[in-house]
Amino acid sequence: MRMIWADLGFLHWEVDAAALRPLVPDALEIDTFEGRAFVGLVPFTMRGVRPAWAPPLPWLSRFHEVNVRTYVHRKGRDPGVWFLCLEAANPVAVVIARTFWRLPYHFAHMQLAREGSAIRYASERRWPGPRPATCALRYEPVGPASPAPVDTLEHFLVERYILYAFAGGTLLSGRVHHAPYPLQAANVEGLDESLLAACGVARPAAAPLVHYAREVEVDVFSLQRAPLTPRLTAQKPGHSLWSLRSSAPFSRMEWPEPGKCGCP
Repeated sequence: MRMIWADLGFLHWEVDAAALRPLVPDALEIDTFEGRAFVGLVPFTMRGVRPAWAPPLPWLSRFHEVNVRTYVHRKGRDPGVWFLCLEAANPVAVVIARTFWRLPYHFAHMQLAREGSAIRYASERRWPGPRPATCALRYEPVGPASPAPVDTLEHFLVERYILYAFAGGTLLSGRVHHAPYPLQAANVEGLDESLLAACGVARPAAAPLVHYAREVEVDVFSLQRAPLTPRLTAQKPGHSLWSLRSSAPFSRMEWPEPGKCGCP
């Protein structure tokens, strides 16, 4: 699949790893930064969503999305994202994602409006439950945009390269490929959400750590059965901590170079 992710807001809270453990399959471990676990709320919009071989379709290729996620690894390797829920404004895309990607997508009524450099975002889940599962906020970038430096908390939170799913007793993993996020610090106002609670997470009272990214062009590759055979590669400034290669081609393509992958 190919698409553009735009106007991404990244809101993160530190949470107790033990509280996340029941929400993640036993085959995965909670990933932490300096011993701290995090849950993220990520609103954004997508356009140009399509198979790599097809043109965009007006009724399917442009819609909003928001997800709740945490961070995982497998025995100290293969760091990635575990989605607790994903909301999307296109019911056809929701059915496709639930069926073929085994991801917990929900159809929601959603709105995104620009207010100067700020984004006002709202989402209300329609199906399937549980409900209420809503989100309303206004976020605005501040400061210059630049990739998150390696070994920082910002890099740990946003530069994620693998997504995981679990279906039929099988752990699945998939890759996405894009340039590093043009990350900016951001402010948030009027946050009112019940998505975290609908996922079984008690939102901390502390204010979230907030970032913004204008947009990235994305390739999304097919899910594959885990485990995969990983190998570490040397770190380079601005590159990912991990690179993976499999003995079999990944969706008939070589996996992307490190530092150009991530999950929203």
